Amino acid sequence: MFKFLKDVSKEMKKVSWPKGKELRNYTIIVISTVIFVALFFFVIDLGITQILNAFFE
Repeated sequence: MFKFLKDVSKEMKKVSWPKGKELRNYTIIVISTVIFVALFFFVIDLGITQILNAFFE
């Protein structure tokens, strides 16, 4: 267990972490993508609901 944690610590020191500007850009991209996908599925769900309501009401 302790050897594993020591190895993890060594490997984490080798990681190249993003700088502040890169991190901000990546964060904006992720948030934008999540919002886009959420809106896409909301519109698709709304459309399917309208179609089903037209047939079953």
